[in-house]
Amino acid sequence: MTRLRLIPIALVALLAVSSCGAFKDAMTAHVNVVARAGNQELTIDRLAALMAGSEMPLRPDAARMLTQLWVNYQLVGQAGAKGDSLATIANADMGMWSAVAQLRTRKYYEIVSADWSAPDPSTYEKAYNDGELLAAAHILLSKEPEGFGPTKNDSIRREADRIAATVTSATFARVARQRSQDPGSKDRGGDYGVFPRGQMVPEFDAGILSVPPGGITKVIETQFGYHVIRRSTWSEIRDQFAESYGGLAAQRAESVFFEGMERGANIQVRSSAPKLVKAIAEDIDAYRDDKSVIATTRRGNLTAARMAAWMAAFPPQSQIRGQVLQAPDSLIPLFVNNIMRSELLLKAADSAGIVLDTTETAELRAAFYSGASRIMRELELSPEQLAGAGANRAERERAAAARVDAYIESLLKNNAQYIEVPEQMAIVLRNTYETRVVTSALDRALAEATRLRAAADSTAVSAPALPPSAVPMPAPR
Repeated sequence: MTRLRLIPIALVALLAVSSCGAFKDAMTAHVNVVARAGNQELTIDRLAALMAGSEMPLRPDAARMLTQLWVNYQLVGQAGAKGDSLATIANADMGMWSAVAQLRTRKYYEIVSADWSAPDPSTYEKAYNDGELLAAAHILLSKEPEGFGPTKNDSIRREADRIAATVTSATFARVARQRSQDPGSKDRGGDYGVFPRGQMVPEFDAGILSVPPGGITKVIETQFGYHVIRRSTWSEIRDQFAESYGGLAAQRAESVFFEGMERGANIQVRSSAPKLVKAIAEDIDAYRDDKSVIATTRRGNLTAARMAAWMAAFPPQSQIRGQVLQAPDSLIPLFVNNIMRSELLLKAADSAGIVLDTTETAELRAAFYSGASRIMRELELSPEQLAGAGANRAERERAAAARVDAYIESLLKNNAQYIEVPEQMAIVLRNTYETRVVTSALDRALAEATRLRAAADSTAVSAPALPPSAVPMPAPR
């Protein structure tokens, strides 16, 4: 079995923002503190100096991200100074929850989908002739952009009419290679193979369906230009159709399954969901413990905390948080439904008694152990690396904090490689060590960083520009 690896998680989802009453009171007493990780504090002045002395943008999201980065690394240092390698079964199971959920729901889905009937091959040709899947080749003459006047496009249209009147099935591929202006298909003689209805613009699909298999259309006009389309014969696409139609049948069966599951659960998305979901995407950590309800079902509610957990589990390459922030409010309920689908599948797997086997469980735990150990070593914060830094825990904590500060300074000057602490490890750290970020103090630090940079800019002499920050920063909204 392929060894499972830790899934990288977006940088902004690395830190906890949880507290108890006593801890909150302690933080309130330190009015100059932006954040705390264990017994280490990040002051307003320190954060402002870090930002002002770097090339990072002076924006609220950047200030929050740098603060979260500091907290996350300090949590690793706290663990290392305590001699805690995080290598326990409880920690591994806690950190790898999303991977466990994915494997369990996959197993359940495989069991359910095995009962879906495969289509009867004797019906394939009729299904093709009826247009359940389409197959065609085309010759495209592109329109001129607006502003050139109708005369030029009238000339192009007349040339397309001439091609439509003279081309035959025998000459179609050759003419497409010579005349078509569609770079994606001309080298294949204009062939698009087999594709589902609705994949192309409506006029193109309608043109295909206006002729029988083997027929050639008149000129079909779309936003792209003037098309002459030949609908492929059954014998030409028989093998392609069999593969594509099997996939189409599976998609239909899957849609029926999920529609039934969602209808039975009676998903009701709250009207407040768009605003709340976007706020979670903006700052996941602020909602880690939020019990506000986003959607209700007969199987349970979806809370802001659960949405934050799912959103943090998406790999950074999905850019899911940016997509949520940019999406119109009307699309957010669809995203919530997709998350609810994952929740419902997981509950169904629970009811069916789906569990991981010992090999799968061992691989997930081993992935967590090795990932946590590697990150601690790369940051020089492992228990072994801190063992000689002091005779007691307090001395080791001070040494770990100093190493984190030095690393962040080097990182901001582009003199160190960025090391990411993945969500699996961050979950465990947040549940083991106390952390807090004071939002109002972030605003004050940003204001001070802006003042410091302006003062430095006004007195600076010409010098080579510093390299950009190595810390990934989000684009402005």
